[in-house]
Amino acid sequence: MRVPQVPLSWTVTTTTDSTNTPTVTNPRTDAGGPAHPRAILTIILVSYFLILLDNSVIFTGLPSIAAALHLDAAGLSWVQDAYTLVFGGLLLLGARLGDLLGRRRVFIAGLAVFITASFLVGVAPTGWWLITARGIQGIGAAIVAPSALSLLTASFPAGPQRNRAVAWYAATAGIGASAGLLVGGAAAQWVSWRAGFFINVPIGIAMAVLAPRYLPAVDRQRGRFDILGALSATLAVGTLVFGVLESVERGWASPVVLGSLVASAVLFVGLVLHERRAEQPIMPLHLFADRRRWGAYAARALYLGAMMGFFFFTTQLMQEVLGFTAFQAGLGFLPMTAVNFAVATAVPRLTARFGDAPLLVAGVALTLAGMGWLAQVDPTSTYLTAVALPMVLIGIGQGLAFAPLTSFGIAGTKAADAGAASGLVNTAHQLGTAAGLAILVAASASVTGLAGRVSTALTWGTGLLVAALVVTVAVIVPAERKHHA
Repeated sequence: MRVPQVPLSWTVTTTTDSTNTPTVTNPRTDAGGPAHPRAILTIILVSYFLILLDNSVIFTGLPSIAAALHLDAAGLSWVQDAYTLVFGGLLLLGARLGDLLGRRRVFIAGLAVFITASFLVGVAPTGWWLITARGIQGIGAAIVAPSALSLLTASFPAGPQRNRAVAWYAATAGIGASAGLLVGGAAAQWVSWRAGFFINVPIGIAMAVLAPRYLPAVDRQRGRFDILGALSATLAVGTLVFGVLESVERGWASPVVLGSLVASAVLFVGLVLHERRAEQPIMPLHLFADRRRWGAYAARALYLGAMMGFFFFTTQLMQEVLGFTAFQAGLGFLPMTAVNFAVATAVPRLTARFGDAPLLVAGVALTLAGMGWLAQVDPTSTYLTAVALPMVLIGIGQGLAFAPLTSFGIAGTKAADAGAASGLVNTAHQLGTAAGLAILVAASASVTGLAGRVSTALTWGTGLLVAALVVTVAVIVPAERKHHA
């Protein structure tokens, strides 16, 4: 895509739209919104895509990493968990940094951290180096992800422009994991598992160079940093993710797991009590007053828990039961990815005609149907009927669901809360993936035979989607109807 020349200055209007979100306008244009929306959207989405890619690019390369760096099962689990733990734990802190220091500035700094860490992952000579670099990647991701969504919200005025931007953001979130499996599989089979991380470096540098020229300089908020809130939020989320991740290896009855979960609960209670009194909270509690928002956070966590289990177990199914290579397993997700992308790009038109709530209900229901179908897999199953066709339903459902989940997660937020709301959307995303995968792994651990474990895990994933559908129908839909009434 040819990137047009950008004007020399941007301004953020003090006028707000119906959601009290500031819109970026260029003084040389007559219409509201950015003068170069494609350039802005490309920078934000490509950067966000790199972060999501590294959530799953590691999966198909794990056998090669174990052989090259002499890692046992516990070490391999931490190659992924270090990224997830740090990413999830620091998201609210990263969102607040963007509010206080400037979202564009923080976005670029986060990209720099992520690029550097990706290079360190690629050259890792030992296991401890690799795990440490993955944790540093998580720091960069926790800074970039909330800044990306809040910059997108600030750059496009409410209405068709923002709907299209959110739809593309949702499409990126939807295909990120499957693209990571494809890239990781191709790299592991034909080059090296390291190549999947080296890809981040030139692309990330290009985005960091373009960002100061094209992204709007949204004004910084004046205020103090809520240090106690930041520490409480980081530790509460971090201990929760740690406990959930450790449950895979130690079991839910382990003192380490139980201690982490209890500590997380105590920290969350302390965080809520503190945020009620804080003058400038890191997690404004009034964001949960709108049932559309907290319903979207809950539904997103449940939905992503099921989807991460789907990617994790279906990859193993294709390689170890159906006999696919790592690259073939990545290609095996193309039916879902292609349909997902096509549907997601049509979402703005569908939203204008039907609204967000019906699309979300249809999306979760179709994903549920596809997951339930895929859960019937057994050792005699074939790819076409047992995997590819269910994937088409899952792809359609994911394409329909992600944009409304994102829109409801930031619905009605004021300018001062855009960063916090974006942080909560991404926190729900990461907590859902970590907790959901741990639950599905634990649920299937006692089943003999890989096909049986996959079937059991995806049956539990179907249960998570049932819960997401209940939240959607019982919480989000009535709240949306009330809002319009």
